[in-house]
Amino acid sequence: MTNSLGRDPEGAAGRPAGKRQRLIDAASQLLHQQGVETTTLAGIAQAADVPVGNVYYYFKTKDDIIAAVIEAHVQQARAALASIDGSHRSPKSRLKALVSQYADQSEVIALYGCPHGSLCSELDKRPSRPGFALAELMGVPIAWAEEQFRALGRRDAHDLAVSLVATYEGSALLANTFRDPDILAREARRLNRWIDAL
Repeated sequence: MTNSLGRDPEGAAGRPAGKRQRLIDAASQLLHQQGVETTTLAGIAQAADVPVGNVYYYFKTKDDIIAAVIEAHVQQARAALASIDGSHRSPKSRLKALVSQYADQSEVIALYGCPHGSLCSELDKRPSRPGFALAELMGVPIAWAEEQFRALGRRDAHDLAVSLVATYEGSALLANTFRDPDILAREARRLNRWIDAL
């Protein structure tokens, strides 16, 4: 699943179209590239081409915009998985399409890490973390993969789904640590062979 987010065609609550979504998109990119602590509301405003004073019209705090980014990631993940469902007939081909989406991001992941995993890891270390939907962010692909494994008749569907996502997240961490996108590509090939063997 990629880190690009869709546009909000009408804006929120009658506000000028696009500014809120531009802020979310900019925040998503900066949080991924710079991390939570380094990213500032002023930096987000500049990247979104929105006057810094206008940010507070849409988001009162940095935590508010982080929550909006997480929700956008969750919706993006659901849309990507629905697209896979619509374009692949068998559970194995759907699982392999997910692995392919992960592998397609190998260059970006080698530079910045997994956008979802990095965000979850950083936010989990904060002393106070408001009700961020971190479990949902990681749970969406796990629940979807579990459905695919269950459709293959696997009684251990949940364990297999966790293993699939954990393998990707671990590979993403190593690819980022060593700045080596081929780590993720190799793991994707291994996961495809694993899926074929089920």
